[in-house]
Amino acid sequence: MTDIPQDHTPAPKVRLLLAEDQGMMRGALALLLGMEEDMEVVAQVATGDAILEAALTSHPDVALLDIELPGLSGLDAAAELRDRVPGCRVLILTTFGRPGYLRRAMEAGAAGFLVKDGPVEELAGAVRRVLAGETVIDPALAAAALSAGPSPLTARERDALNASADGATVADIAAKLHLSESTVRNYLSSAIGKTSTRNRMEAVRAARRQGWL
Repeated sequence: MTDIPQDHTPAPKVRLLLAEDQGMMRGALALLLGMEEDMEVVAQVATGDAILEAALTSHPDVALLDIELPGLSGLDAAAELRDRVPGCRVLILTTFGRPGYLRRAMEAGAAGFLVKDGPVEELAGAVRRVLAGETVIDPALAAAALSAGPSPLTARERDALNASADGATVADIAAKLHLSESTVRNYLSSAIGKTSTRNRMEAVRAARRQGWL
């Protein structure tokens, strides 16, 4: 009886893209995940604006994205990947476990949401799980998000607050958003009321604490 030759070709590794603005953290993640036998870091970026191009070039299976990145946020980049690179699963990693961030991440098509203080074994397991089609969410954050409820801000109110975060005038915000100044004032006034604050800068801070921006 002739033996059937066995195929010893190794299984392809999971291709990972890392987006993290802190160089030391990015390097540590790349090193630790690269030590997993079934994983390979194929792209590393430090800004949100570089995520889509890196994904189109390197064809990752899973993108691990920080939220607070220079330029485009990780949440906005997740939505871009969903639309332009649908085969790439997105796992959000953040230092800030804010309930509003979780809701926005799910709306952007993310398959997972974890805080950064967990062990690398947990992260590697989460990568494998999202690649297998599961949704992986930090349990404590999921409970907090359910109790907090959805963001009361509309998309336009969020845009107006984001545009005013650096102290821009109403005229500047109106020009940036292609709106009239009176409309911008209305959006800001509504956002201030919904956040129970006294002015737009307080509204920005309150909305950020909740993860609504």
